[in-house]
Amino acid sequence: MSAAHETTSHSLACAHLTIDVADRVLVRDLNMSIPRGAVTCVLGRNGAGKTLTLHTLAGVRPARSGEVMLDGQRLADWQRKDLAQTLGLLTQMTDDPFPSSVLETVLVGRHPHIGFWQWESERDNEVARDALRHVDMLDFETRDVATLSGGERRRVAIATLLAQNPALLLLDEPINHLDPHHQIAVLRLLHERSREGRTVLLTLHDATLAARYSDYALLLFGEGQWLFGKTNDVLTTETMSRLYGLRVQELAWSGGRAFVAAE
Repeated sequence: MSAAHETTSHSLACAHLTIDVADRVLVRDLNMSIPRGAVTCVLGRNGAGKTLTLHTLAGVRPARSGEVMLDGQRLADWQRKDLAQTLGLLTQMTDDPFPSSVLETVLVGRHPHIGFWQWESERDNEVARDALRHVDMLDFETRDVATLSGGERRRVAIATLLAQNPALLLLDEPINHLDPHHQIAVLRLLHERSREGRTVLLTLHDATLAARYSDYALLLFGEGQWLFGKTNDVLTTETMSRLYGLRVQELAWSGGRAFVAAE
């Protein structure tokens, strides 16, 4: 395990972080510092610990050992309301136990900014509608979320996170269920948010998209092994072949790099 890049200017960092499940170590002694305004992509095979790492960094599950810091302060020391306003997490699955319209669902993202027993203001509604507009779902605001397709529901979940307006966005497979057009649109949107000063950490399965839209990459090889650094340094044919257990070839062109199976 190694760190290919180190930086002292960061919004999210971890030190000696070890993540396990059912007595199996997935990530061992992870040291990582993510600078503000950057997109970091987490890549790895199924079961390598991508989701558990994201959840641990978000503070929703405990680590076996080590610390997670947000803006230099231990995550555990943050006030819950301050943390909810600063950090947002998009999970892989979204449940809708009660009937709700698309707009009402997105307004849930505004709750960290609303006082106890207060109702959503017109400003909150404007923020929610703007978030829907950014994911091309504004025309669906009155629809029941139960009537949406998988891809449409995923875009509503992303809009809910955008409405929360956190400085740090953690997204677990945000382009899951999306068609190619909306995959690119969402990745471009997240890249734009990073250039506005927000920090984005997301899991992906597509190394080509990671090469195109991320500034940093965290590779999880399983059994505790990892590699973190600048995307151009970390994503190589050698590391991709090791990561996925097959021979990978890199194709380069004027628009970027692509990684394809060579066998």
